Amino acid sequence: MTARFFHTPPIRDAEWITLNSDTSHHAAQVLRLKPGDAVTLFDGTGGEFSGRLEQISKSGCQVRIERHLPVERESPLMIELAQAVCANEKMDWIIQKAIEQGATRIQPLITRRTLIRLTGERADKREQHWQKIIIAACEQCGRNQIPLLLPLMPLSHWLEQKLAEKYKNDNPAGHDIMLSPAAHQRLVELSPPRTGECLTLLTGPEGGFTGEETDAAHLAGFIPVRLGNRILRTESAALAAIAAAQTLWGDY
Repeated sequence: MTARFFHTPPIRDAEWITLNSDTSHHAAQVLRLKPGDAVTLFDGTGGEFSGRLEQISKSGCQVRIERHLPVERESPLMIELAQAVCANEKMDWIIQKAIEQGATRIQPLITRRTLIRLTGERADKREQHWQKIIIAACEQCGRNQIPLLLPLMPLSHWLEQKLAEKYKNDNPAGHDIMLSPAAHQRLVELSPPRTGECLTLLTGPEGGFTGEETDAAHLAGFIPVRLGNRILRTESAALAAIAAAQTLWGDY
């Protein structure tokens, strides 16, 4: 499989690109690529570029762009994963696998039972870390569009925004789903999202939502849905829900 790399500035046909230091290190020291090896670059603006690694030096790897390929691998189903922040490795895993499965937006949330408290500089660093995970996941799975990482915020504020958007757009029902082991309705029993409508999946932390948070989500129009008869861990529930939604309405 040809190595794929994300490059921030817009890429144009028939030009030379110098990869940044982190990407150059990954290409030369981790993947052990050599001059002459084929590579694929993408910049998030659409499609990808075939190229060839021409030079490896301390200043960075140089790639000669050969041509633009109008290739997209996005699912027809838009999915926003609203995930309560959980332990570091679990959160990284959820974001990585959600992107591989086609999620288009990631909304990290702070809830009452969130074990990790992120504020100020620490929150900024964690968001930068998550952004790198999203890009790496796109490099691995072949996506050329970079999913949006939304700013970290408290669940209560986010639900207020969702409720305001519903009334503004005169769409009180929507396709907003809260995963809950106590729910009676299953995903397969819901009507398919309309064309262009985003499916929002709200997943709680390790300890689940509090009663007040559950009530607030109901008030904001979220539909409680269960995934089978078993209680799943938060990192399992989010990914199982995305896979099920892609099977029902997406490209699985």
